[in-house]
Amino acid sequence: MRNFGSVLIAIACLISLETNAQIDSTLLKRMPIDTSKNLLNMDAVYNRPFLQVGKLPVSVGGYIEADYSYIGEDGVTDGHSFRVPRMTLFVASSIHRKIKFLSEIEFEEGGEEVAIEFAALDISMHPLLNLRGGIVMNPIGAFNQNHDGPKWEFIDRPLAAVDMLPATWSNVGFGLYGKYFLKDWAFGYEAYLTNGFDDAIINNGENRTFLPASKDNKERFEESSNGEPLFTGKVALRNNKIGEIGLSYMGGIYNTYEEDGLILDEKRRLDVFAVDFNTTIPILNTFIVGEWAWVNIDVPATFTQQFGDKQKGGFVDLVQPVLNGNLFGFDKATFNVAMRLEYVDWNDGTFRETGESIGDEIWAIVPAISFRPTAQTVIRLNYRMMQQTDLLGNPPAKISGIQFGVSSYF
Repeated sequence: MRNFGSVLIAIACLISLETNAQIDSTLLKRMPIDTSKNLLNMDAVYNRPFLQVGKLPVSVGGYIEADYSYIGEDGVTDGHSFRVPRMTLFVASSIHRKIKFLSEIEFEEGGEEVAIEFAALDISMHPLLNLRGGIVMNPIGAFNQNHDGPKWEFIDRPLAAVDMLPATWSNVGFGLYGKYFLKDWAFGYEAYLTNGFDDAIINNGENRTFLPASKDNKERFEESSNGEPLFTGKVALRNNKIGEIGLSYMGGIYNTYEEDGLILDEKRRLDVFAVDFNTTIPILNTFIVGEWAWVNIDVPATFTQQFGDKQKGGFVDLVQPVLNGNLFGFDKATFNVAMRLEYVDWNDGTFRETGESIGDEIWAIVPAISFRPTAQTVIRLNYRMMQQTDLLGNPPAKISGIQFGVSSYF
């Protein structure tokens, strides 16, 4: 919190400097996002619009999301609801042409929670060899890194990314990354050792194996829960004419197996594998993006079968531009229709006693329309339809409703 306060003071000083000195607008330079086709998902952390004041070494930016929903479950609804799920600030600095710093600070639910999602120093020695240290985003799948609201046509984040994998999952650690380009091809890799998960993934209020529960442990930014590092690695390959595919892995010991030299339990592993892809179909310019992940957890035999040792899930988005050009006075506007298909199985297996399939799964279909007055701002209307099945596979709960929202970089 002290570091966060320092960041706010720095931002306030920049604003004050601009106001008091009455800086001419020509000194305010908007750093646009890079739209070149050879970018990888791993570039999302820097591929954001920033505002730079004159020759100051610090650039700032961010994005805001606001939405409305009217959702019901089995005919029962809580009525109309408005919210600002998050506002995020970016502060970046080029210390040297080969040394960069970037931080991402997120205010969630109207400021109820403040989190530093990314705060890392990058030191470049070679395009294929760069050192990163600080609070890093673990690159599992693609959404965890490329999660900014203005980039998506859908109001809610994917179920598999937030309820199975812990979306915006970041930890303190160090790692290496690199990229190589050859004509239409691009290759990238990342490898990090960080603090990681804890026993909360099988000891939480959800009463199921639930990886996002470890996000509540703020002490992971100060020390490891068990002294064992979490490894996260990813390789990605992109062709400008075909698209990008990424393969990632995250794994390590999650439980506190020893305390003050006393053995409490055997070491228990968690392993996550993910594949992600994105492509644009020529002529129609249909954009397709998705990811799928498998989670394997060593759950103690003393736990009941409601705590699954295997999980799987993912999503796919299809986005079709239907109008673009000068719309409502915006010269580069786009009107899109879109569809999201998503599925999560929190307990992939069968009951030992009967051999019948274990339930505890959810699927959703989300048709959408969106209007982008600029590439950095989106107005979106979604209709969410979901069915959720309990552990025993009883008739599913049916959830549906309308969502409307806006999101924009600033």
